[in-house]
Amino acid sequence: MAFVTAGDSGFDGAVAVITGGAVGLGRAFARALAEAGAAVALVDVDRAGAEQTAAQLRGDRARAVAVVADVADEEQMAAAVQAVVAELGGVDILINNAGLHLMRYNQPFAALPRAELRRLLEVNVVGVVNATLACREAMRARGGGAVLNVSSMAGYLSTTPYGVSKLAVRGLTTAFAAELAADGIRVNGIAPGLTTTESTLGELPYSLMQQIVAERQLITRPGTTDDAVSAMLYLCSRQASFVTGETLKISGGYPLYV
Repeated sequence: MAFVTAGDSGFDGAVAVITGGAVGLGRAFARALAEAGAAVALVDVDRAGAEQTAAQLRGDRARAVAVVADVADEEQMAAAVQAVVAELGGVDILINNAGLHLMRYNQPFAALPRAELRRLLEVNVVGVVNATLACREAMRARGGGAVLNVSSMAGYLSTTPYGVSKLAVRGLTTAFAAELAADGIRVNGIAPGLTTTESTLGELPYSLMQQIVAERQLITRPGTTDDAVSAMLYLCSRQASFVTGETLKISGGYPLYV
């Protein structure tokens, strides 16, 4: 990998693919990597959102492109990566951030129609497989790379369709860490807890957020995108060159157990 040497906190020369990069955590990841010197590709089904974010980054003199693709579609993801390689020269970093996460998926399995359950698993689980395998050869051609999977604190509770999907993401993190090690590709994950993104603020009542912070967390404030970004920058850098197969909880100490 041609980025981040000892004592260097930047990502000069790196190319990062961020799925679900139009808004929320994906947009925050893209901005942070661009500010650190990386070229970024925002892969999203939201064409307008991805193009708007890419334009904003280019306005700040970053190299940024928007690519429309559904991570659940193997062929679309393969074509998206080919477009990124043609435009930006390769892939060094993949952030598997795209996912379905509305409160609708945090209910009992019996309450969720099978078609919606299949779509949830196709995006949240199969989407990680599709994006990772689509980027594999491009990363190997550059001497390796780093994959970051976005799981969730809900993956440690695993009592809803959403939680189970994020538990599966943790499993994919360890599986791909083993499968891609010979290619020089490290695979890690983060598991954010309650984080003040647009979707969270739009869905959760303020009183419920206060209750979660006060009664379940050890650190009594909501998480921010900066908390997730800091972990992402570390795990995708060579400062974490001896770390693979791990998922880091960023959840204020909830759930805490040995």
